[in-house]
Amino acid sequence: MSSQSDRFPFFNEAEVPAGGEGWESMFPYFLVPSEETRDDENARFWFADTMHWSRGAHPFDSIGAEAVYLGAGQNSTRIFVLPVSLGLDVRIVNGYVYISPIAVEDPETIQARVAHFQERAGYYYANWDDLYSKWKAKMDAAIESLRGISFPPLGELDPIEVVTEARGRSTSWNIIENYHRLIDEFFVVWQYHFEFLNLGYGGYITFFQFCKEAFPQISEQSISRMVAGVEVLAFRPDDELRALAALANELGLTAAISAGHAPDMLVAELAKTNEGRAWIEAFDKAKDPWFNYFAEYGFTHDQETWASDLSIPLQGIARYATKLAAGEGIARPVERLRAERDAIVDEYRALLTDGEAKQFDELLGLARTVFPYIEEHNIYVEHWAHNVFWQKTWELADFLLAAGFTQTRDDMFYMNRFELDAVLFDVVESWAIGVPARGVKRWGAEIAKRRVIVDALQSASAPPAYGIPPKQVTDPFAIMNYGVTTERVADWLGATTGSSSTMNGIPGSIGIVEGRVRVLRSEKDLSLLEPGEILVAPITAPSWAAAFAVATGVITDIGGMMSHAAIVCREYGIPAVVGTGFATARLTTGQRVRIDGKAGTVELLDDTDVATHAGTTTS
Repeated sequence: MSSQSDRFPFFNEAEVPAGGEGWESMFPYFLVPSEETRDDENARFWFADTMHWSRGAHPFDSIGAEAVYLGAGQNSTRIFVLPVSLGLDVRIVNGYVYISPIAVEDPETIQARVAHFQERAGYYYANWDDLYSKWKAKMDAAIESLRGISFPPLGELDPIEVVTEARGRSTSWNIIENYHRLIDEFFVVWQYHFEFLNLGYGGYITFFQFCKEAFPQISEQSISRMVAGVEVLAFRPDDELRALAALANELGLTAAISAGHAPDMLVAELAKTNEGRAWIEAFDKAKDPWFNYFAEYGFTHDQETWASDLSIPLQGIARYATKLAAGEGIARPVERLRAERDAIVDEYRALLTDGEAKQFDELLGLARTVFPYIEEHNIYVEHWAHNVFWQKTWELADFLLAAGFTQTRDDMFYMNRFELDAVLFDVVESWAIGVPARGVKRWGAEIAKRRVIVDALQSASAPPAYGIPPKQVTDPFAIMNYGVTTERVADWLGATTGSSSTMNGIPGSIGIVEGRVRVLRSEKDLSLLEPGEILVAPITAPSWAAAFAVATGVITDIGGMMSHAAIVCREYGIPAVVGTGFATARLTTGQRVRIDGKAGTVELLDDTDVATHAGTTTS
């Protein structure tokens, strides 16, 4: 049995925040630790997925934890048969989502899985472009299917067409049927999500491992820079903001757009002139689909998109327009990145034999082919599909409100998906019979109780991990995406001896920069970021791109080499240290730091350091 000094608390040792007692009843039983599964849970290592659920989840929002890790497991374990890893097990503890990588350790099993993987993954790698095109078509169809779902209120009677067309079924059943469609489509979308993602990581990791073996002294940064400068759809929303900023500057509208007016007031002001109306037309054209973009990761019902809160994209446009008016460039340094990329490739390729160089070229080509999906899938799944999904859940919430079952719009999200299925049947059957719904008072009391519980859970932060950590973290998904490395786990346990003035993280993007930090927890706060400051955040979402035109560096609590923050900072040429674990807790706005994006370090500076080194930036 492990001692407390070399492990994290077990699930059954977790302290419940005051007021959060009884949280277990809100979630499906299979997401909650139990006595039946305790031995297995306590034998493993679990880390918090605060990348996707940054706060305690509402009961309905736990559907994401079901769908994500079902899709991940199906594709890793059963479809593509990854040789050394199965799926990611999942639990909810005190409202937070925790995951545990399941490794394959038996050499014979690994060897047997290798043969399956080579056949199945090989087919996808050989036909990547064609299959990826078909994947986009599948996603478009799934999104359209979601968009076609509706939950109209129940009238006094079924329409007369039910009789004249001899349909033989009530329109009220559409509510049940469409709810099931909504849930089923969400789960299918997440199976599509992982159809290519693990193969994308696999292609990059294979190239990464080849480089580490062929060039023992090569840095992880140099490897990642060999695939930089690739055009991906994930940059398109930010490109739209840049284009709108350039148009505003051309039309002489920079002052108006940068005045900080509320969106409605700004549009009314611009509509008074021909130039303003021309800009509004371009702005409206960009909204769909490029503003269907969550400010965070889109995993909870209460997150805003750019389209639902236009102040978010307008902040980015104003920043870019102001820079243009000052004579500064706003273009992403693509050509410089490509030149640097090609120089690094040539440097290392020259060290190889002809045979090794051929293999290097093939693996690099594969890595560049699969890399766009690693970023682009976020657009299709977490943003476009999730945007429609959450819109439809709010329409369903309105249905329950109109039926008199709930008291406020968000009451519905205090039920998990199974409970909601039963409630909808109650509403439909009661309407059909002609009696009041049976669960109104029961659920009114339960929702009131759960509101207190959820508030209590969200008032507490998530411990980084539970259980027994491995001697070495080897799961590529945990390392590359989440930044969960052996070193980070040691930091969490307090086993490292570094000084309190230094934090270690994952080298996200090369460069050294010094400056004052701005600690932000939401994209809504990006307007507070001043030029020249270093952005510190739990994690950055794809929609934060405009901030990289202002920040001189980035530090995050969460994320690995292939996290969004790391990828985007490399593409924008901004130094970054990701996956520090504690930056938002240890740093406060206004403090000065030096970040080294090659070494993965963050150093707190004192006044002497500031006077000596202020303004230093190197690459």
